[in-house]
Amino acid sequence: MSAPRLRSLSLGAGVQSTCLLLLAAEGHLPGLDVAIFADTGWEPRSVYAHLDRIEWEIAKPAGIPILRVSSGNIRDDALDPSKRFASMPLHILNPQGTEGLSRRQCTGQYKIRPIKEQVRRLLGHPHPQRVPAGVFVEQWIGISTDEVHRAKDADVAYMRNRFPLIELGFSRSDCVRLLRSRGFGSTPKSACLGCPYHGNSQWRQLRDGSPEEWQDVVEFDAAIRKGNARATAQGTPLLGQAYLHRSRRPLDQAPIDRVTAHEWSGRQGDIFDAIADAELEAGDPDGCSPWACRSGSPVADGFDLIA
Repeated sequence: MSAPRLRSLSLGAGVQSTCLLLLAAEGHLPGLDVAIFADTGWEPRSVYAHLDRIEWEIAKPAGIPILRVSSGNIRDDALDPSKRFASMPLHILNPQGTEGLSRRQCTGQYKIRPIKEQVRRLLGHPHPQRVPAGVFVEQWIGISTDEVHRAKDADVAYMRNRFPLIELGFSRSDCVRLLRSRGFGSTPKSACLGCPYHGNSQWRQLRDGSPEEWQDVVEFDAAIRKGNARATAQGTPLLGQAYLHRSRRPLDQAPIDRVTAHEWSGRQGDIFDAIADAELEAGDPDGCSPWACRSGSPVADGFDLIA
């Protein structure tokens, strides 16, 4: 088998990917050449602050460059009628009272696409050039043993996914323990502010800990009630109503103070596991990643993802 041109980390700046960066910087996982952070333009301030910190305290001393890439601002694009918006998985309440979930395209547009574009540039074959056979990047993905079912192969020949945490037998709790021991116990989730897969504890944390960002998502939630702005402007609004919260109620009226059974179970376990799992109320505990989105469903192929 041919060797990769370089090894790249898909850096979401959440628990698992930060743990991978730390392991590489300390030499436990040698050979990492670069880390790529795909910025949706609407990440929490805590994520941007954490990204700055790990760049200066972990990556730079180890000689690992962090490249920040973007396909635009997901919030602005959703509200701009001139933009072709990659839809978020919004919670839909249909006129008949039935419930649904809109198609998830945001991961492909705002995470996978810019990473693939950057990988092609690093290989010296930017789109639309053809990447020669046998030329590829080994892409490290921060998926741990407790979510092994999310480990998937890349869909293009010039990227080969690798899952070092699974190889090392690391669970998410193991990652939390390591980060705490190195002073990074407050590592945040990597998900945009208005991610519809947030659990109640995440919405509470935003409301109680960052009122300005909370107001931002409340206003966004009200603005997307009929779906994305371009479709509405073209005369094809949603037949139902769209919401960020799974209760399908306006975010500032949603029952986010209700503690779910999953959250209670996290509180009752081992203290370290409780710290790791307190935010886990449904879906992936570490937020949004190109290969590990909470939905567990394939990324919609409504956009050219630079194959």
